[in-house]
Amino acid sequence: MDSPLAAADSSPAGAPTTLAPRPLRRLAVPDGLTLLYADAALLVLEKPAGLLSVPGRGPENADCLSARVQAQYPDALIVHRLDMGTSGLIVMARGAAAQSALSTAFAKRLVHKRYQALVAGIPDACGADGQGWSDIHLPLIVDWPNRPKSKVCLETGKPSHTRWRLLGQQRQAELDAARLELEPVTGRSHQLRLHLQAIGHPILGDELYADDAALAAAPRLLLHACCIDLPHPVTGERLRFESAAPF
Repeated sequence: MDSPLAAADSSPAGAPTTLAPRPLRRLAVPDGLTLLYADAALLVLEKPAGLLSVPGRGPENADCLSARVQAQYPDALIVHRLDMGTSGLIVMARGAAAQSALSTAFAKRLVHKRYQALVAGIPDACGADGQGWSDIHLPLIVDWPNRPKSKVCLETGKPSHTRWRLLGQQRQAELDAARLELEPVTGRSHQLRLHLQAIGHPILGDELYADDAALAAAPRLLLHACCIDLPHPVTGERLRFESAAPF
């Protein structure tokens, strides 16, 4: 799709610019786990917004989904992550063999994920295919002076592909907003958040990439992992799990 490259940086050799980061908003996170599926090789969980997937730096960031899971399932191992502000479906492997099988499935793009998001403004879907899907192809790279952010870089970024389609429109805190279904074809850090910001429609509540109005429009990042379809790490059977967006 034709997209404004608002976040593009085609001159990586220039002097780096360091931006003062916004303070992260702490959310009230419920105790315990929401476990949707468990067997001897696979766990499927629903992560609340505000909870880390893995431990962060310092004792104040020790509470995380993986620690909570491992307290009940000591053999549970991380396969993929969700950003702290993102809610929704995440899978963990039980044991090294299952972890290796699931990691291979992710690498071969045999795992399919869908998200929902509320974004500022109404994206132009005039170039969508017959099912309403549009594409964003913008290369991404870690923005080292401004970690943990990433950025679009046309010269050194890694190829990145997001599909999106419009599910509806609404008003959100004085803003016109759109509900989108998203499919990350590649899996770069912050890909969905940065791709949407780069085409001029940041996710509401995004502390890293939204402008002030879009940030103030929601108390949290309005991004939810709503569907995951994957092969079972032992049997190979296709499994599909869904979770309704809480916003």
